[in-house]
Amino acid sequence: MEINVEQVMGVVPVAVIDIHGDLDASNYLELIAKAQNIYQSGVRNILLDLENTSFVSSAGLVALHSIALLLRGEQPLDPNAGWEAIHAMDRNLSDGMQVHIKLLNPQPRVDRTLERTGLKEFFYIFTDREAALASFKAESAQTPAA
Repeated sequence: MEINVEQVMGVVPVAVIDIHGDLDASNYLELIAKAQNIYQSGVRNILLDLENTSFVSSAGLVALHSIALLLRGEQPLDPNAGWEAIHAMDRNLSDGMQVHIKLLNPQPRVDRTLERTGLKEFFYIFTDREAALASFKAESAQTPAA
């Protein structure tokens, strides 16, 4: 898998992560590490371009969920937790759509995986890059008033 990162400045800074290759147990930690580096640099929004990714395994789904948690300021899933990490995803689906990570152009097989696992109800998914970038808003606009 090859990972390319592009910093884009729209209403807010967005890191576009372009993955080339399958996202699976052999490389999912690399994607999480890349997201952690982005987060540590101060960027709080990620657009994950999946156009060149034809397969996402359960480990890849754990990576997506871990990045969502990281961008919410929470601890990513423990990669050594095994099935517990998968079950943690189910528990977090009720948290609603993620506003700091969005997916772009998932291939049909990846889209079916997201559908079957319920993650299409967790991530905003776009087919247009400009629309996806424009969807990231300032924090105050994304957080409901108390």
